[in-house]
Amino acid sequence: MAAAIEIPTKVLPNSTCELRVPVIGMGSAPDFTCKKDTKEAIIEAIKQGYRHFDTAAAYGSETALGEALKEARDLGLVTREDLFVTSKLWVTENHPHLVVP
Repeated sequence: MAAAIEIPTKVLPNSTCELRVPVIGMGSAPDFTCKKDTKEAIIEAIKQGYRHFDTAAAYGSETALGEALKEARDLGLVTREDLFVTSKLWVTENHPHLVVP
């Protein structure tokens, strides 16, 4: 396997702990036709240097992303601290009884 390319980062504004966000990320929108393909694609992206992943409940990819991140961590490819995950909560789902604390 070739060495991963280092992805540039930016410090989040107002971040007291200088949280660095990779400026290049991988989306997990439903372009993928199979959850297995999504998981494999994410693991391969991690091997290539990606550390920022985007998902949303509406994409239906949250489980595959979580499984891929856990597997990558278990394989020693990354630590949780290496990863930056973004997600979206649709306004129609923004009700206290629907949101996990």
